[in-house]
Amino acid sequence: MKKLLFTLSRKRILSLLLLAILTMACSKDEGGLPDPDSTDTETDEPEEEEDTTLNFTIEFIHVFGGSEDDTFHDVKATSDGGFIALGYSQSIDGDITDNTNQVNMYWLVKTDSAGNIQWSKTYGGTNDDRGEEVIQTSDGGYALSGYSRSSDGDVSANEGFQDHWIVKLDAQGEIQWEKNYGFSGSDQAFSIIQTSDGGYFTSGFLDVTASGGEGDDLLESENNEETRAEQHGVGEFWGHKLDANGNKEWRRYFGGTNNDRSYAAVQADDGGILMVGASESTDFDISDPKGSYDFWAVRISATGDLLWERSFGGTEIDIAFAVTKSQDGNYVIAGDTRSNDGDVTGFNGNADVWVIKINDQGTLLWEKTLGGTNFDTARAITAIPDGFAITGSSRSNDIDVTTNSGQNDFWIAIMDTNGNLQNQRSIGGDGIDFGLGIAANAQGEIIVAGETQSTSGELTSTNGSQDAVLIKIN
Repeated sequence: MKKLLFTLSRKRILSLLLLAILTMACSKDEGGLPDPDSTDTETDEPEEEEDTTLNFTIEFIHVFGGSEDDTFHDVKATSDGGFIALGYSQSIDGDITDNTNQVNMYWLVKTDSAGNIQWSKTYGGTNDDRGEEVIQTSDGGYALSGYSRSSDGDVSANEGFQDHWIVKLDAQGEIQWEKNYGFSGSDQAFSIIQTSDGGYFTSGFLDVTASGGEGDDLLESENNEETRAEQHGVGEFWGHKLDANGNKEWRRYFGGTNNDRSYAAVQADDGGILMVGASESTDFDISDPKGSYDFWAVRISATGDLLWERSFGGTEIDIAFAVTKSQDGNYVIAGDTRSNDGDVTGFNGNADVWVIKINDQGTLLWEKTLGGTNFDTARAITAIPDGFAITGSSRSNDIDVTTNSGQNDFWIAIMDTNGNLQNQRSIGGDGIDFGLGIAANAQGEIIVAGETQSTSGELTSTNGSQDAVLIKIN
């Protein structure tokens, strides 16, 4: 990543000006880089604290969509130097050129390195279909995860209400295969990864009450109806291991009697999987609950066996939305916290971004709270050479957050490998703006995806009430 420059404090500026006067006999220059947090007039004593805020370079901000609601929930850098963004759209006009049904459909946009659309495609049926994550696959194509209520169009079947819907595409965005997995309730997929064997792993949640306890191959193979019945709850972490053609190899669920949802997953070095999300439960698979909702991490083997699970947080609501592997083989998990106790230290107020690092045994290595005194959350994280980049949203304009343009702004933050804040920037307008996906390319550039409802400012919804957004920084 290109080197980021520190903003000079007034103390350094005055020192440099004095040196220039003594050596070059120049007249005094009152210019320079001001302290963005200072409202004071010049005094005899320079400030002692150095402002360590860094400068992002924004290469582009592009807004996409039609006359209805459109959003991007994920973005990845592609092997050709461009980007691929996934979300969903209700529009039948504007940048959406192949949708004739004014309902949500998976919406996939391929851009070049400058963010210009190369192609735009929608996938789904005549009901509500929402794309959550996209990956570029080893063959140069793409795989999509999300959830669908359709049983027509591109969707071959639906088991009831919402199903996990997984779609495999070629490099031009044409469907090669699609699969649905679910039961009669609300079953939603949020994450997909390509595994080292060429297959896939998807994670999300299962409405296990509606499934009647079905959805776990281990319990079903044991034919233990009593055990299956005990697992009934509002929702469970639900993972599927698929082969390269999308056929199910095994499926497992984990959780307790309350609401447990997995939002992200990564593959471990041994071929197993780490699933992360939030748990409200205090029983069954949850051994050490902390509070109302906790960050919950579930580590399983390559064959789906539970190796360990850990809860992290305090007595309030703590929700993990994203995970990435660090260069040392550990895991960094991001989300938000409303707690001021337990594992959470340095709470700023209302809700903070909370980032934790754990090892492959589930030991907490460090934790950091970021944000201001209002509501701040992280929804995506990616590893970069010198640390981690996160995005989400912020309503704050104090402590770690220097500006706010309206309601929720995109918030982009850079952390070093120890979780210390190195750089941050709010980007937004007068409405609700949300960062939902983040990725980095080989050149060290960062791309952020999300949505805007603003009508003025840096972000402006020019097409409909809500548009999709891509922002590129370095």
